[in-house]
Amino acid sequence: MKKAMSTVILLCATLLGFAQQTKLSGVYHTTKGDDKIVWLFVDGYCSQTHYKHQQYISTFGGPFTFNGKSLNVKVEYNDADAESVGQTLTIPIHADASGMKGKDGTSWTKEPSKKQVLDGLWRITGRKQGDKMSEIQKGDRKTIKLLVDGYFQWVAINPAEKGFYGTGGGLYTFTGGQYTEEILFFSRDNARVGAQLSFEGSIQNGAWHHSGLSSKGDPIHEIWSREL
Repeated sequence: MKKAMSTVILLCATLLGFAQQTKLSGVYHTTKGDDKIVWLFVDGYCSQTHYKHQQYISTFGGPFTFNGKSLNVKVEYNDADAESVGQTLTIPIHADASGMKGKDGTSWTKEPSKKQVLDGLWRITGRKQGDKMSEIQKGDRKTIKLLVDGYFQWVAINPAEKGFYGTGGGLYTFTGGQYTEEILFFSRDNARVGAQLSFEGSIQNGAWHHSGLSSKGDPIHEIWSREL
């Protein structure tokens, strides 16, 4: 009986260790020459972006799975290769607490954990137009936002049509009802890199209410819901 119990305990410990090993979440960085590459993983979704100082290059991403040896990404957007949208990209890679290493030798450093209440995958579901809040129905076209460990990225896409309409990202904080962004890359206008924007934010019935002035100076009031 004791031997059987020991076997069960060992098996549970092995499975727990495997689960911890294969969990992939957070922010990872690498460089290639002057290129900076950041890879965000949160809520089963990932996004990798290439950029230089004040120069956006490209991004791709989508839902992912990771088995400890290979990363499988079902591509929902790729502005450098639209034909890859809808395909599953398999990337041999190993991950541990300090980072990741690819089969090609690329090393990725993991950003320290900076947990905040907004961390997760969000989708815009409401926008105020005039004095009226309009609901945005779910469809093929969508704007999503990844927030994890002090980094953010929004992406406007339509996977069904392999459409890509823009992205931006950088650093964020959310404290005391104040949401602040510092832009590191912006596909529509490199001149906005370095800008810091502050908004009022609150969680109401599980939805994120976001209001203030856009990067163009226009008033905005948006509602974001978790994309589960």
